[in-house]
Amino acid sequence: MSVLTVIPVLIPLCCAVASLLARRSIRLQRKLAVAGTAALLFAAIGLMTAVLHHGVLCTQSGSWPAPFGITLVADILSSVMVMLTGLMGLAVAIYSLASMDEARERSGYYPLLHMLLAGVNGAFLTGDLFNLYVWFEVMLIASFVLLALGGERAQMEGAIKYVTLNLMASALFLAGVGILYGMAGTLNMADLSLKLRDTGHHGLITCVAMLFLTAFGVKAALFPVFCWLPASYHTPPVAVSAIFAGLLTKVGVYSLLRVFTLIFTQDIPYTHTIILWAAGLTMVTGVLGAFAQNEFRRILSFHSISQIGYMVMGLGLFSPMALAGSVYFLVHHSVVKTNLFLISGVAEKLGGSFELKKLGGLYSSSPVVAGLFFVVAMSLAGMPPLAGFVGKFILARAGLEAGQWVIVGVALAVGMVTLMSMTKIWGEAFWKGSPGTALPQPPSRKVLVTLLVPVAFLAALTVLTGIGAAPLIHVALRAAEQMLDNSQYIAAVLGEGMR
Repeated sequence: MSVLTVIPVLIPLCCAVASLLARRSIRLQRKLAVAGTAALLFAAIGLMTAVLHHGVLCTQSGSWPAPFGITLVADILSSVMVMLTGLMGLAVAIYSLASMDEARERSGYYPLLHMLLAGVNGAFLTGDLFNLYVWFEVMLIASFVLLALGGERAQMEGAIKYVTLNLMASALFLAGVGILYGMAGTLNMADLSLKLRDTGHHGLITCVAMLFLTAFGVKAALFPVFCWLPASYHTPPVAVSAIFAGLLTKVGVYSLLRVFTLIFTQDIPYTHTIILWAAGLTMVTGVLGAFAQNEFRRILSFHSISQIGYMVMGLGLFSPMALAGSVYFLVHHSVVKTNLFLISGVAEKLGGSFELKKLGGLYSSSPVVAGLFFVVAMSLAGMPPLAGFVGKFILARAGLEAGQWVIVGVALAVGMVTLMSMTKIWGEAFWKGSPGTALPQPPSRKVLVTLLVPVAFLAALTVLTGIGAAPLIHVALRAAEQMLDNSQYIAAVLGEGMR
């Protein structure tokens, strides 16, 4: 059964190779993109089902025992993230059929998409810090080329900023990895969790923890190292922006959750208080940046930063309910933010621009698109009974129980400003009259249906995870319990006698 941990990495890798072999046939590459991401989603559902029923699953590559070999581990947190990867990958693959231009398709868009998904899943499933670095680099290479694909000036500028800061983060990550290996003689995360408990160098471990916080903070777009995100996410095609918003920063958040619950728990009052302050500042700076923008995707990019603060807030509070709130919010935000970027692309095809001043009248001309946007935007703002409200309620309750009144106040205030900026998009793009400028040729019915199928599905998922939140909350609580009591994880990797 542990082979299930390998399949979510193998499927996109094989699809990437197959797409390269089929590079002369765009039609075949499109079919491979949809079929491959659908297969990945089914494999992810199977993995998550097995983890929920049988506990943590582990595969030791080449039968080399941990900590000497390459380890792949799936607990509830990582299996949830792999399922999100499959879901977002399928939605974006379907959307790409009607939105991606043929020039980019011929330049390798689909193989790069599969490689990105492979890198993301590898990062979620690896049990080794060095291999986490390797998967980060796979993801970085694929995402950089996707960002630059097309060679437009704005794209190249955003891609250079993106890759420069992320390479600096990778250098910090690698430095931290080297120091940890020098201290403990291992990079297996379960083994590190045990060996760092007995060392007397708590001050040095805390310093290394700050290196990892900075490195993963860049990947997650955490304050104050988030400037690469709003400079880059609005520049590529919408499908690329959507998959980036749905997955890339989540890898950074996942890495923070993993190392600061499994490895760096020696000085929680210090390290996690810094994380909590960073979460609050991320919320505030992100939402204020969004409120100042007048371009659809730039508003969404700044909101991606703001919402990262909510996910990291649960880690800073470090209680079962708070971590459950982080897991729930990860799911909610991946679905909602991917969908909002997809909707922005539909609005651009109907209105001819991403600039809010140049849009208008979309409510009267396309009430279905307006309705879908309204549902998803209200979920992002945290309006009941949608998923965003449930996630913020869990985090606020956890904060109040911990006596952290300031961060709860910040979270609630940021939610109000988020609502204001979503209302700004609604008023400018959908509610006001048409600006009177010449509109582009409207997309055909077939193209519009293809674009709206993933949008409608993700919007329905947003409503269902809000109204029927109980099963997801239960899974999130179980994930939080596993993070706080990591004996199951360690036993699965190292064996029962090593806990």
